[in-house]
Amino acid sequence: MNYFTEDRSPDVVNARMTEVSSPRLHRVMTSLVEHLHAFIKDVELTEPEWEAAIDFLTRTGQICTDTRQEFILLSDVLGVSMLVDAINNRVPDGATETTVFGPFHVEGAPEREMGANISLDGKGETCLFEGRVVDLHGNPVEDALVSVWSDNEDGFYDVQQPGIQPAFNNRGIFRTGPDGRYAFRGIKPVSYPIPDDGPVGGMLAALGRHPWRPAHMHFMITANGYRRVITHIFVAGDPYLVSDAVFGVKQSLIVPFEKVDRPTESWRAHFDFVLCRTDAEGRPGH
Repeated sequence: MNYFTEDRSPDVVNARMTEVSSPRLHRVMTSLVEHLHAFIKDVELTEPEWEAAIDFLTRTGQICTDTRQEFILLSDVLGVSMLVDAINNRVPDGATETTVFGPFHVEGAPEREMGANISLDGKGETCLFEGRVVDLHGNPVEDALVSVWSDNEDGFYDVQQPGIQPAFNNRGIFRTGPDGRYAFRGIKPVSYPIPDDGPVGGMLAALGRHPWRPAHMHFMITANGYRRVITHIFVAGDPYLVSDAVFGVKQSLIVPFEKVDRPTESWRAHFDFVLCRTDAEGRPGH
């Protein structure tokens, strides 16, 4: 009889899964049960600790809103988001590396004219972002959509400050021409703390970890026939590069921001995005 015992706990639970709707769900759930039970046995979880965990997850759900996703934040600070990203975005050498999507992307950002300024609140040091979108062989990719978003000078995204920042502040979409080039003006990004007034922030404090992210600009590049790229470029020299709260920094994405003296911008950042096709050259593991 499959009565529950400490020694046989995962086997007993998994034996109940007799008519699972898909083989993939069966694999995921049996592995989850095995690892979860092994963890509980490894740390010999106490009942007060179990109750604290239930309370933590309950509060994590309760603080979620349309503009705040505390569970994504939890996934980010535990390195889970980056691990999932790494597993699902293995690309050939030379292709642009990906990083976490983050919780502040919004649909419906306007497509703007090439070279337009996406900073609508007038704050911050103006920066020219430019470069090319090319394939693995250096050929330009035409009609690629370059979607960008960043915080403002105060370290907040527009969705965090409705009524304070203009809608779609520091956001825009740009379409490449035959030369694959993109250019726009924004602000030199600033470091900012992830929201730390909830359960995840409390956990970071208890673990002696800071909530800061290094300064970065978000990019999402899409083009017909190519794999989508979701990534950031990071400001070289930022003090939080080696301790990013969400583990999103990769060496290849650190970019020197050049100080310039122009009427239209004070900084310049150049970065070329290298896409791989959706055929064999772009499959995970290739």
